[in-house]
Amino acid sequence: MRAVPTTVETDILILGSGGAGLFAALHAKKAAPDLQVTVAVKGLLGKCGCTRMVQGGYNVALAPGDSVERHFMDTIEGGKWLNNQELAWTLVTEAQVRIRELETELGCFFDRNPDGSVHQKAFAGQTFDRTVHKGDLTGIEIINRLSEQVWRRDVRRLEDHRALELIPAADGSGLAGVLMLDMRTGIPVLVRARATLLATGGGPTMYKFHTPSGDKTCDGLAMALRAGLPLRDMEMVQFHPTGLLAGAGTRMTGTVLEEGLRGAGGYLLDASRERFMQHYDPRAERATRDVVSRSIMRRIRDGYATPHGGVYLQMSHLGPADVAAKFKGMVERCADCGFDLAGGLVEVIPTAHYMMGGVAFRPGCGTELPRLYAAGEDTGGVHGANRLGGNGVANSTVFGGLAGAAMARDVRGVRRLAEPDPHAIEAGLARAYGPLGRPAGDLEAIREALYATMWDDVGILRDAAGLARAGERLDALAAAVAEAGIPDGDRRYNLTWMDRLNLENLVRVSQAIRAAALARTDSRGAHFREDFPDASDLATSHYTVVRQAGEGLDVTLEPVAFTHVRPGASLLDAAA
Repeated sequence: MRAVPTTVETDILILGSGGAGLFAALHAKKAAPDLQVTVAVKGLLGKCGCTRMVQGGYNVALAPGDSVERHFMDTIEGGKWLNNQELAWTLVTEAQVRIRELETELGCFFDRNPDGSVHQKAFAGQTFDRTVHKGDLTGIEIINRLSEQVWRRDVRRLEDHRALELIPAADGSGLAGVLMLDMRTGIPVLVRARATLLATGGGPTMYKFHTPSGDKTCDGLAMALRAGLPLRDMEMVQFHPTGLLAGAGTRMTGTVLEEGLRGAGGYLLDASRERFMQHYDPRAERATRDVVSRSIMRRIRDGYATPHGGVYLQMSHLGPADVAAKFKGMVERCADCGFDLAGGLVEVIPTAHYMMGGVAFRPGCGTELPRLYAAGEDTGGVHGANRLGGNGVANSTVFGGLAGAAMARDVRGVRRLAEPDPHAIEAGLARAYGPLGRPAGDLEAIREALYATMWDDVGILRDAAGLARAGERLDALAAAVAEAGIPDGDRRYNLTWMDRLNLENLVRVSQAIRAAALARTDSRGAHFREDFPDASDLATSHYTVVRQAGEGLDVTLEPVAFTHVRPGASLLDAAA
């Protein structure tokens, strides 16, 4: 018999403790100190979330000669005109507010120029050097300071709690709460809240090579799909061009070697030690991530792969001592794996890095489901078809802060907690606890098959035949996960059980990525169809929307609203 959930009540529930979740907690408490704010996280607060892994930096228009209009145009053109322009405008304008908050209120120390101004470095795809950073360990600096501030405040923490299901209200009025699993005990917990923020992060760990840690399994996106919410731009999975290729059997493979290395003048070489990027784009190594990733894969496919199947990154021509000083973290990371980044060659390969797609949301962070808000990598629309490096952590902190303030404001008019739908609770418990005690499945084989399917057929280079093949394989993997049981022994920190829940979510989100990729019959940004290599007319751009329809998925195309600037025009012209 399944356990009856323990119930926790709170005013505001925040799922996730990355940049979006922690900023939301701080802004909610700032707006309404008397409200009960609860942060639930799959691991430990301060140790989880992708923001902590950010190496490069934070894009913001600060320096003379730069402007929010210029940052906006770089973001829109980088996103191939698929961005929600209201969200993109909010990003570039609010980033100026947030970066000062990070320094003056939260205590972040960013690198500075000799004159005392904030140092901003070059990042690919941008027309101005606007990336604020703390060496190449920017994310650790931000998360450490955010965590310290959250710990100082009266914020309840539910650590080692994973979200299982969004639970709607019995009267259909919106969200009532979230069904969770206390991994420390194996006991379910129902958290009832007046407002809930989805900020679990993305994490495309369904690919053979990926940058996020293995516990990032698109849980928020999978829950949103099951709740009937629309996900936009799901075909847009960003591959970072330079993931460390350290050989089989090491978890370091796929780890990012940051974009600033190429921004500073690093070269990409093929197996013959020839620099090749200039053959594919006039910007060479400083082209956008989608262009560089495709170019690398084509070079590999044409027979110029290095011994481990990638290409080389070279920095030595910039001076080993200078490289070691400017990129201390990167040099040490490579040295840990036996490679000399400053003076030698390091093998790299594109690695799945970021989900541009996610839950459709508004600039105030509200969603289609009342009382559910979303921020960070769980959302879609900010980046369009391609995220500029440095815009990710800006996205999380900007919209996390806005979400916290919006939730604090909105719950003021909500006097009672909504009654949860008991049928939804029962269905969530059945999905999570049903496999316990059934014959075990081969989860490792399922994971390896998922890696191969997504890398080979829904990866950087796509076509109809591969996507159709992937559809059949993903359906088979979904069935295999559904049949896979888990021995029902000790439920405390049962990693096999967690692994099965992770795989179920990953396969479901993979199906959404594949469905959207099949529906988009042109090439834009991170989505490249070899059978449709050209972009369609920018002036009539559409974005994809995926919804769950019964056991399947429904994909529609919606027109992009050019609310600030139309293709062919520029805000810089208007400003001039």
